[in-house]
Parts: sequence; structure tokens; C-alpha cells
Amino acid sequence: MSCPAWLTFFQRTFPSANMALVHGPRPILVDTGFGSDLAETEALLRGVGVPPESLALIVNTHYHSDHVGGNWGLQTRYNLPIATHHWEAAMVNTRDRDACGAEWHDQPVQPYTITRSLAEGDTLDTGRVTLEVVHTPGHTLGHISLYHREERVLLLGDAVHGDDVGWINTMREGAGALQRGLDTLDRLAALRPRWACSGHGAALTHPLRAIDDARRRYEGWLSAPEKMAWHGCKRIFAYQLMLRQGMAEADVAPYLLGCLWYQDYTRHVFEVTPEDFVATFLAEMLRSRAAAWHNGRLIALMPHNPPPIGWAVGPTRPRDWPVISSSR
Repeated sequence: MSCPAWLTFFQRTFPSANMALVHGPRPILVDTGFGSDLAETEALLRGVGVPPESLALIVNTHYHSDHVGGNWGLQTRYNLPIATHHWEAAMVNTRDRDACGAEWHDQPVQPYTITRSLAEGDTLDTGRVTLEVVHTPGHTLGHISLYHREERVLLLGDAVHGDDVGWINTMREGAGALQRGLDTLDRLAALRPRWACSGHGAALTHPLRAIDDARRRYEGWLSAPEKMAWHGCKRIFAYQLMLRQGMAEADVAPYLLGCLWYQDYTRHVFEVTPEDFVATFLAEMLRSRAAAWHNGRLIALMPHNPPPIGWAVGPTRPRDWPVISSSR
């Protein structure tokens, strides 16, 4: 099965995640990319004849920066409503310091407001197709996917990928995150999807195969949690290298030692002091080709569009976002 006619799938380069545009009289955009890619996001929509101002709704599969970064610009410029799972909606709207994982990951997210809270079984109607909300926790506690039952199409966010797995973060999502991820895979497999798209990589023409691959990977992590930790922390740091256009050698250790995610992983999973783990961590980044030295800077090797310096306007940590007026 190929991409359905009612959907446009935008496969995007890091630091942005993929987007899906669900067509109809009331079009819905699923996820909005990273904040520095806002102009590209707008151009992609206009390029398929759906200008941003014509959107009826934005839906976030979850609140990480690569999926919600365009929210601020689209909501500010076009007054667009945004929906997500009610647990993450509450964190965003109360300006909880842990919202979006922005502070723990050290990733900038500009302020936005959730105007519609979603839960398992809710439906979204574009006037052409109806999608069902499927709660798919694991990657985050409030992660959702969207399902078109008639054609068995899934919009997965980071629940499943074709060439990797969604990383599981027990540091922030709780000790049961991996088991929740496995339960999510079982629920998704029971839907018998014929085609799917995820937040990263190409569309899944054999989604059941991708779900089975993810299940085997996760089951391996049950007995080897340090592998799950390596998978997560390498991705967090590689993403940071993308955002910073690389990092000078002298800055790497001080940066890592100041990061909440690095401190948590070293102390609570690898059970070493943060200072003693720097050399080991960098050696693994280089060995796995997650990063490499280039002209004295450590750079991420995954293809990406480096954000321009100073791109963000206003506060980029939820605890500093403007408080939502009670009249809204």
C-alpha cells in the first residue's frame, strides 16, 4: 500500500521531525517540526496548496522539541488551535518546568498553548476522513498515534520507526516506560496496519514488520537496561551537537557535566561519577559514528540542517513562558 490520497507525508531532516497533513475541508497538521525550521514548515504547507492559515487544527503526537517547535510560530501568526494528550496538555498549559523535556534535554522550545485535550478513543474529523486517537505511551507518557480504521493507516509519531526504535527514557518517563512501550507495540500490531508513517525516517510500507523488529529490540533491553541507556543518551547528545553546529573539544566535558540528562544517566544507570564517564562516553560516540571530530569540533554525523545562531525569539524553557491568562 502507498501513501493514501487524503494524506501528505513530509519526511524531514533533523532537527525537525516528520509531519503529516491530513486533507479535507478542515485540514489537520500532525506535528510541526523544530522551531528554527518554521519557514520551511510554512513553505511545505503552501507547496501542497494548504497555507498555514487554512489549517483547522494542529495535533502533536508528543511534546518533544522536534515535534512541537513550530507551534509557537504557527499559533502566534495564524491563531491556530493545538491538540495533544491531556496529560501533556496540562503540563504545557501550567508551564510545568518539566514540560516538553526542554530543561532536562537542554532543548529550546518557544511558548505555546494547548487548546484541545485528547484521550484514547477521541476522533478527529477533517470533513474527508476521521482519525481515531490511540494512546501509545512509552517514548513519552502522553504519546498518541492516529489511526484511520477503514484503510488501516497509522500516524505513529515516535512510537515506531522503520530503521530504528523510539528511544525509551526511564529517567523522565518512569521505571515502567519500557513495559509501556512493549504494551503499545502489542496494541498497534492488533490494529493490523497496512501503511504507516513515523516521526523520523521513511514511511513504513510493512508496519507490522517494523513493530516486530521494535519488539525484539525492546525485549532485549529488559535484561540489558544499559543498552537502552546508551541508545538514549547518544541520541540526546548527537541532537545537541546538531543544534549547536558542533562543539569545540574544550567545551565538551564542561557541557556534559552541566547537563541534567548526563548526570542522571551516569549516576543512576552506569553508576559512575559524571567526571569519570566523559572519556568512555565520547569514545562510544565516535565508535558508533554518532559523532566525529572535524576541524577541532565534535559534530553530529546524521544529516541535519544546523539552526542559525540566535534563531529563537523569547523564552525557550517552559518555566519562563508567559502564564496563560485565565480568560483564554
